[in-house]
Amino acid sequence: MWRSGWKTRGVLRRLSGRSASLGAWRWASTTACERALLRYRVGEKIHGFTVSQVTSVPELSLTAVKLSHDSTGAQHLHLAREDRNNLFSVQFRTAPADSRGAPHVLEHTVLCGSQRYPCRDPFFKMLNRSLSTFMNAFTASDYTLYPFSTQNPKDFQNLLSVYLDAAFFPCLRELDFCQEGWRLEHEDPSDPQTPLVFKGVVFNEMKGAFTDHERIFSQHVQSRLLPDHTYSVVSGGDPLCIPDLTWEQLRQFHATHYHPSNARFFTYGNFPLEQHLKQIHEEALSKFQRIKPCTAVPAQKPWDKPREFQVTCAPDSLAAGSSEQATISVSFLLPDITDTFEAFTLNLLSSLLISGPNSPFYKALIESGLGTDFSPDVGYNGCTREAYFSVGLQGIAEKDIQTVRDLVDRTLDDIIEKGFEDDRIEALLHKIEIQMKHQSVSFGLALTSYIASCWNHDGDPVELLKLGSQVARFRKCLEENPKFLQEKVKQYFKNNQHKLTLSMKPDDKYSEKQMQLETEKLKQKVNSLSPEDKQQIYEKGLELQAQQSQPQDVSCLPALKVSDIEPRIPFTEVEVALAAGDTPVQYCTQPTNGVIYFRAFSSLNTLPEELRPYVPLFCNVLTKLGCGGLDYRELAQQVDLKTGGLAAAPHVLPDDSHLDTYEQVGVLFSSFCLDRNLPDMMHLWSEIFNNPCFEEEEHFRVLVKMTAQELSNGVPDAGHLYASIRAGRTLAPAGDLQETFGGMDQVRLMKSIAEMTDIKPILRKLPRIKKHLLNCDNFRCSVNATPQQMSQVENSVDSFLRTLSRSKKERKPVPSHVVEDPTFKPCPMKTHFLFPFPVNYVAECIRTAPYAAPAHASLKILARLMTAKFLHTEIREKGGAYGGGARLSYGGIFTLYSYRDPHSTETLQSFLKAIDWAKSGRFTQQDINEAKLSVFAAVDAPVAPSDKGLDCFLYGLSEEVKQAHREQLFAVRHEDLVDVSNRYLGAGRSTHGVALLGPDNASIAKDPSWVIR
Repeated sequence: MWRSGWKTRGVLRRLSGRSASLGAWRWASTTACERALLRYRVGEKIHGFTVSQVTSVPELSLTAVKLSHDSTGAQHLHLAREDRNNLFSVQFRTAPADSRGAPHVLEHTVLCGSQRYPCRDPFFKMLNRSLSTFMNAFTASDYTLYPFSTQNPKDFQNLLSVYLDAAFFPCLRELDFCQEGWRLEHEDPSDPQTPLVFKGVVFNEMKGAFTDHERIFSQHVQSRLLPDHTYSVVSGGDPLCIPDLTWEQLRQFHATHYHPSNARFFTYGNFPLEQHLKQIHEEALSKFQRIKPCTAVPAQKPWDKPREFQVTCAPDSLAAGSSEQATISVSFLLPDITDTFEAFTLNLLSSLLISGPNSPFYKALIESGLGTDFSPDVGYNGCTREAYFSVGLQGIAEKDIQTVRDLVDRTLDDIIEKGFEDDRIEALLHKIEIQMKHQSVSFGLALTSYIASCWNHDGDPVELLKLGSQVARFRKCLEENPKFLQEKVKQYFKNNQHKLTLSMKPDDKYSEKQMQLETEKLKQKVNSLSPEDKQQIYEKGLELQAQQSQPQDVSCLPALKVSDIEPRIPFTEVEVALAAGDTPVQYCTQPTNGVIYFRAFSSLNTLPEELRPYVPLFCNVLTKLGCGGLDYRELAQQVDLKTGGLAAAPHVLPDDSHLDTYEQVGVLFSSFCLDRNLPDMMHLWSEIFNNPCFEEEEHFRVLVKMTAQELSNGVPDAGHLYASIRAGRTLAPAGDLQETFGGMDQVRLMKSIAEMTDIKPILRKLPRIKKHLLNCDNFRCSVNATPQQMSQVENSVDSFLRTLSRSKKERKPVPSHVVEDPTFKPCPMKTHFLFPFPVNYVAECIRTAPYAAPAHASLKILARLMTAKFLHTEIREKGGAYGGGARLSYGGIFTLYSYRDPHSTETLQSFLKAIDWAKSGRFTQQDINEAKLSVFAAVDAPVAPSDKGLDCFLYGLSEEVKQAHREQLFAVRHEDLVDVSNRYLGAGRSTHGVALLGPDNASIAKDPSWVIR
């Protein structure tokens, strides 16, 4: 997976969010942390490694142990923490000199077989032989990272063995290079009369990546601002340069970069470090001697005057306003990221400059009305050796480019003169405090990602983790010098000559020109071939096809057994009580580390149908428009000072028993705060529910434009999800709502609203939605907190509920199946959304059986079985798509999909073949067992304390129902899988829906059964 320019904006974003954040299980003792602190001593020798540092990091409840390998110099960092979800990663500094994509193609190819595990594609095979909670690989601009995580010690050893062998002893076979990287091959490999074309997984992945305007712009910012070395090229590979990469160059790149002396090993969690070191030493490092790797990235030479460039991209058919699609940013080169305190300071400074409606650049740029949103890659980027800061606007008219430049300069002058309000700095430091306490299940992954860039350039990863001491030092600098931050702005922005102004404008012929360049490249390659070369290409195509179709002997690979899966789910106790008279509140006692998590669900079942499309917009703006006596700026300040964020999102809850009904459609409200701030957080919710402000027309317009831009920008990365939602639209009543709330209909609605000259009619809909939503009718709450906090929580929630309005009618219990549309009839529909993409996103959805139906468990196993044993080979290996597979939703919609796919109708044929394969039962008991392992890896994925009991709160799923479903999964047999394949998936058995996002297609255009949008 390519992550060039990939960043999580600043320290706050990197170590935060619901999926990657800091925290500690203070209840469950920090024994792993304490054990490591007592056990290891500097200078101690362990399995070929020497301990060089042992450091307690109490703010993250961990102990850091740094080691180096005696004979190779390989570095190892172990973070001991009482967390069952243990993680391993190894990273190599991989700084390419050109855009042929060697690091990216290598990342794919090393996972295609190794000395000890020579079968084809052991990485994907292990997805089905393991209970891993995460497995992947990433190519960044200057390093390649291979992480996995699991809660099972035996599984950890199995995966570590496969990863070590893949990284250090890969087969790197020529045919694997052709499949994963690029190749010349006949359109139909078995017919030498068909034309030669470019194929390859990475080739198609990168073609898809560069349909994303934000990614194109971000890549140009990096390459133009840092032009002297590796950052001037595309580490993932430019599709026009990838066909210049040779197999020999790939092998050479591995030999010079994938050596222990150029490696950094990372382990995290509560498994013993000694076992990890022993295995790493014996299986890999003991077979190498130290070398001096020549992989260091030299410093960028500073400029003596600013520079500017103009680039182009394809027009965005989903963007609001066809004449306002230009983008501009001003970027500044910052110091080396290995200066951890300076990086921390600049990271915080970046947040002060751009985050939220109180930031100076939000006021100056976003509220100017000149554009739709900040330019891509806005803020601090610490993913290159020297960091940089960018700010600008997208969605502007070309004539306003100079105006935006002037606004940036003027804003910097204002900041130098006036500085920042104390409350804004306090709000930012509060954010760090709450995010250090807030817990996530992917903490190890967050940490390895957070330290990767700094450690890659020989910075100290342990210093980077000491957030507490960095905050203290930051406060001291501010106390000693009140103009500390203003001086940084002057030094790094105002007086910085290494300044890039980049503008990008749409070119109607951009896609055509890119296609023409690819055609010329292909022509040049084909014209240079001799008859012998062409014959060899034909034979190699047949050989690859034969290899891809050959059954694999995977007996060499380690595997867990179904008997290794826990037979019972861990029990989560919840208590439901009525508050404020008649509102159900679910209480879940958890070790939440001093943080309180509040959720509420309000039904929209009474909302008139014509208002439903506007619910996502209502949710988006509700907490951003002001409330009570607070305007939108004051509300944003209070949210940052007192909470970890307030959010609202529409939710469709499918019925677990019937496809033609759904439980409820409503809005989920969620927030969290430190226990000392609970009264303030609940007061904010009370004001938002009772006195929301819907009069701020200008700010509402700003929020509409930003929302429309974000939706438009997200389509290239999530095309398969949009295709899946559309394909399922006509199969169940819940599907139509999902399309309304989160499908292409919503993207297009927001585009049309953003283009309105008079937005008042939309604004007037918001109070009407509020009337149906923000009250106590059909309302329920949920709280996760420690037992010590529960008494305070009960009082605060009760007080909040007593402030809410309620209808005069007596509250009736909500029936289990509350919504049924008697007019609904499932019907097949095929939709093609035309986009100027060079790749396709394809989905086919089928009505099957919802969660509580006996067949659901079999269909869930079948989806995984079809993905691993058929669709992966057909769609990715043979078809060259970046990804593809099958999945089953809770509501019973079975989806077959592909991602960044060079094919369209051919992929639909592959879906049909997959169904025929399943119906014929051409799979073994071992295949079924592997599918079960893969399904249980997802079923048993770790759940954060903040999210325990959520299934019960949203879906009413009791522990007993989940245990019964678990037993059904264990019990699935070969005949059950054949039965559900025939009963649900075959032609004429169930209603199918199809959707495709991609370029013009002649055969679809001629077919009247398709709707073209």
